[in-house]
Formats: sequence, C-alpha cells, structure tokens
Amino acid sequence: MIALLQRVTQAKVDVAGATIGAIDAGLMVLVCAERGDTEKEADALLTKLLGYRVFADEAGKMNRSVTDVAGGLLLVPQFTLAADTKSGTRPSFTPAAAPQDGLRLFTHFVDQARSRHATVQTGQFGADMQVSLTNDGPVTFWLQVNAK
Repeated sequence: MIALLQRVTQAKVDVAGATIGAIDAGLMVLVCAERGDTEKEADALLTKLLGYRVFADEAGKMNRSVTDVAGGLLLVPQFTLAADTKSGTRPSFTPAAAPQDGLRLFTHFVDQARSRHATVQTGQFGADMQVSLTNDGPVTFWLQVNAK
C-alpha cells in the first residue's frame, strides 16, 4: 500500500460541489492499494502513518506525529499512485489493486484510522473529487508497505 502524505494547515475534498471532508492542521493523505495488498499491509501502513514524525517540536525539529499533535487526517483514495510510468507517455495502472479490492482496503484503512485517531475525514472512493489544501512547509512524504 502507498500513502502520499502532506502536512497541511487545512485541506478539503469536494464532490459535485459539496464538501464531503475537511480538516484544519494535520495530514492530507492520498491512499492507494496495490495488487497483492491485504489488510495486513493496510494496518502496517496506518501504524507507520500515525507515528510518522513530521510536525515540529519546541526546538523546531520534526519530532512529533499527527497523533502527538492531535492533528486531523484527511484520507483520500488515489489509485493513480500505483501507476507504472517507466515507459512511454501514458501510465499503466496494472500495479493498482482491482477496484473492489481497492475499495475494501480503503474502507478497512479508514475504519482502523477512526478507531485509533480522533479526527478522520475522507474523500469518496471512485468519485470525481476536487481536493484543495494548503501544504505547510511544504512537507510531503511517500510511505509504502509492500506485500510479502
């Protein structure tokens, strides 16, 4: 599974002109399931994400996690993160999980996040979403947990 996380001062997702998820300071995370991923990879990625230290401590060093600062999480499904871009000028999405598996794993990821973190908002799987955010820093990290 893949997570592209951005530290934000605010972020939101709109679908059909309506805001369906929004957070203030925290992390906006694009989440992607790859072929072969299971709930095991989803759980490992979530644990890494919740503990990943991207927020400043009193000395200005990135020593605090989203959990430590009680920041918001905006989780947005994004299958294009799994694109194979090695050749040609059109990406291949073969590495991405099939839609039904992607939905199942995204739903599991969100459910587990909500059981472990206070503020969790989401985008909508399969929808045409407009995502807006103010990246703080900018700070952006790619996290990946590969299936065994």
